Amino acid sequence: MTAKETVLSAAGQLFGDKDPSAVDRWVAPTYKQHSSLAPDGPEGLRGLVASLPDGFSYDLHRVIADGDLVALHGTYHGFGPDPLVAFDIFRVEDGKLAEHWDALTPVVEKTVSGRSQTDGPIEVTGLDRTDANRALVKGFVENVLKGGDVSSLTDYLSAESYAQHNVGIGDNLDGLGAALTALAEQGVTMVYHTVHKVIAEGNFVVTVSEGSFGPTPTAFYDLFRVENGKIVEHWDITPEIKTDLPHDNGLF
Repeated sequence: MTAKETVLSAAGQLFGDKDPSAVDRWVAPTYKQHSSLAPDGPEGLRGLVASLPDGFSYDLHRVIADGDLVALHGTYHGFGPDPLVAFDIFRVEDGKLAEHWDALTPVVEKTVSGRSQTDGPIEVTGLDRTDANRALVKGFVENVLKGGDVSSLTDYLSAESYAQHNVGIGDNLDGLGAALTALAEQGVTMVYHTVHKVIAEGNFVVTVSEGSFGPTPTAFYDLFRVENGKIVEHWDITPEIKTDLPHDNGLF
C-alpha cells in the first residue's frame, strides 16, 4: 500500500466513518501531533474523532503525495458554525500515520477573484515534471516570497493566466500587484522567514512556510499548480501561529 493509499484509507475511516477504533489500525504508537485541535499521540487523535458531532463531514478536493508525505486539501463541515477549508499533511512510516500538521480557515463566500477557496483542477498530471515543478515553486518561494525579488516574478508565474484563490487577491499578475500595493499603502508587510516543507506530485506543489503578516506570526500553507514550466494557479491558508497548543511539538 502506498503512502497515499494509507492516508486516504485512514482518513476515510477516521473522519468519514468517524470511527475511533481506526486509530488502532492506522496510527503509529509514536504518532506526533502538530495541530492545534488535538493533544499528542494516538489517544489525542482518538479523543478528537470520538468528539466529532453527528453533522460532521469532510469533502476531499485534492491529494498530493511525495515520498512519505501526503497533503490533503479539503473542507470540514461541523467543527464549528462555519465550514473550514483545510490543508492536512501526514507523514507515513511503516504503513501507519506517524505525524500530522494542518492549517484551517473559515470558508469565505465572496472573494476578490470570484473563485472559491477550493475550486479548480483536481487531477494530478505530468508526473515526469515533478522534480522540475518542485524546483520552480521552491525557487519562487525562496527568491520572491522570502527573498523579496519581485523583479524575477515572471520567471516563475505565468504572465498570461494566473488563477487566484486567495480570498483577497484578484486573478493574474495585475491582481497580485494591486493586492501587494494595497498592503504597502496600509503599512502591512507579508514576510516569509523559513520554508519548512515542499511537497510535489506532478503539476501540484504544496509549500509550508513560517513568517509574519504585519505584526502577527503566521503559517503560510500554499498550493501551486504548474503548467508548461510556469505557476498558473494558487490556493492558500494563512493562519496565525498559536502558542497555546495542546502539546509541545509546535505547529511545524
